[in-house]
Amino acid sequence: MNPGTVAVIIVNYNAGKHLGQCLAALAGQTRMPNRVLLIDNASTDGSLDGIETRLPQFEIIRLEKNTGFAAANNLGIEKVPDCEWVALLNPDAFADPGWLEQLLQAAQAYPEFSVFGSKLLCAGNRERLDGAGDVYHVSGLVWRRFHGQPVTRGEKAEEIFSPCAAAALYKRRAVVEAGGFDTDYFCYVEDVDLGFRLQLLGHRARYVPDSIVEHVGWGTTEQRGDFSLYHGHRNLVWTWVKNMPRPLCCRYLLQFLVWNVLTVFVFACRGKGAVLLRAKWDALMRLPGMLKKRRRMQQTIEIDPERLAGLMNREWSAPYTNFKNRANNRSGN
Repeated sequence: MNPGTVAVIIVNYNAGKHLGQCLAALAGQTRMPNRVLLIDNASTDGSLDGIETRLPQFEIIRLEKNTGFAAANNLGIEKVPDCEWVALLNPDAFADPGWLEQLLQAAQAYPEFSVFGSKLLCAGNRERLDGAGDVYHVSGLVWRRFHGQPVTRGEKAEEIFSPCAAAALYKRRAVVEAGGFDTDYFCYVEDVDLGFRLQLLGHRARYVPDSIVEHVGWGTTEQRGDFSLYHGHRNLVWTWVKNMPRPLCCRYLLQFLVWNVLTVFVFACRGKGAVLLRAKWDALMRLPGMLKKRRRMQQTIEIDPERLAGLMNREWSAPYTNFKNRANNRSGN
C-alpha cells in the first residue's frame, strides 16, 4: 500500500447513457486516481460496448451474473491492496473536476477521519441537494440529509453519521477491518450498514461540501419499484438489529417497533403494503444469521454508545417530518 494512492471503483448494472457521462467526468479530474476499476454486474443494455477502446486506462471487470452492489464493491476493494484509499462512485453520478482532489485534501487535513462524503446535487438542477450525507434515526430509518432542499443548506463541512456511497472516499484498511459491505444485503442500505460498523470500530465520517457530484439517483425517485422497497426496508431492520449497541437497543426499541409498523401502514396507503410486509417478514426469518453477526460485531465496539447516539437523530417526529418533506418535494411545493 502506497500512502496517498486512491482507486475509484464504479459498479455498473444497465446504467445506459449515464455510464458514459460518469466516465467522461471522471477522466477530467484535476487529481486523477491511481487506478479506476469498472465492475460490470452482467449488464444487458450495451452500456459497456466499446469501453475498452475509448478508455483503455480504466480496468474493466465483467462479471457473469449480477452479484449486487455490495459484492461487486467488495471485489473491487479486494483488488486494490496497493491503494490507501478507495473512492466509490455510482455510474449515475457525474463528478465535478475537483471532486476527487477535494476529498483527498480533506483526508490529508483531517487524519482523524477515515470516511469522507461528497455533496450530491440533483442531476440537471444544481440548485437542489440530492444529499449531504446520511441521517440515521434511532428507529433504524435513514434518509439523505437535506434531500431536495436548496444547495445553500449543504455548505458546512462537518461530521456526519455516514456518507452516501454514490460518491464517497474510504480508507481501505478501515473498510477491510469492518468486513466490507454485507453481501446478504445485495443492494440498498449496505452503505449505511458499513458506515454504522465503521462508527462502532471508532472510525469517523466527515462531509466535504467542496467535493461535488450531480446524482441522478435511481432510488431517490418516488416511483420506487417493489425491488428497491423490498430490499431497502428488509435491510433497514437488519442494520438496526446487527449494529445498535445494547444500551441504545434498550433505550430506542420502542421507536424501532413503532416506526416499523407505521412505515408498513404508510406504504399500505400507497398500495405497497404487501411488499413492505414481505420485506419485514423476510427480515425476521433471517434474524438468527444477523444476530450471529451482531455477536461478533458487538465484541469489537470501540465507540462510546453515548457519542454514537449523539450522531443519530433521536426525535420521535423526525421520520414523519422526513416523509412529509419528501411528499412536498414530489408535488413541487
